[in-house]
Amino acid sequence: MTPTAKTVLYVRVSTAEQHSSHQITQARKEGFTFEDRHVIIDHGVSGVSTALKDRDQGKRLFDLLQPGDTLLVRWVNRIGRDYRDVKNTIETFLNQGVTVKTVINNMVFKPDHELAHDPMQIAARDAVLAFMVGIAEADATAAREARRAGIDHAKASADADTKYRGKKPSYTRATMEAVQAALSAPSPNVSTIARETGLTRQTVLRIKADPVAAEASLARWGM
Repeated sequence: MTPTAKTVLYVRVSTAEQHSSHQITQARKEGFTFEDRHVIIDHGVSGVSTALKDRDQGKRLFDLLQPGDTLLVRWVNRIGRDYRDVKNTIETFLNQGVTVKTVINNMVFKPDHELAHDPMQIAARDAVLAFMVGIAEADATAAREARRAGIDHAKASADADTKYRGKKPSYTRATMEAVQAALSAPSPNVSTIARETGLTRQTVLRIKADPVAAEASLARWGM
């Protein structure tokens, strides 16, 4: 008897301040259904330095997914280190007959057989995949550069005895990273991002407009 196809949600959180519950709740709010036993969570794992296959729960994910299953992730950057790693990982799942979906914008990448092995549909899927992964890596690179610039700016101006640190940020590093990740998706909605992160629209817009200043504010306060 063929086992029933399942949806598996993979969640990666990289810092102690981040919580997996937010990503799980968001997925269900967007209408995705999955059993609690099919939620795979990697805690304290850097997506930049550790490939999915080398993460503790990533290995479990590869073992759990079977042909006909669906892998659900918040966004494509959750499952790889960079453009090539994410693209290769998704293609591996597709070749195994696994469909890959994203919570943000509900992107769907189907395996070849579900596209009737139609070369045009496969080419269109691969082009969209490459574009989405490229956007994710560009955003990650911009965030890293903003982080470095913010820290450098804070160090240059933050003599604790003589310099005013400014108003304490209303966001944490984890919240700021969540905002930046959401803003990297196609057609981001600022009001939705604000509601999901618990910030005001103005704060989200400030982070969007000047990520270097946002990072510098965190650095000045040691956050």
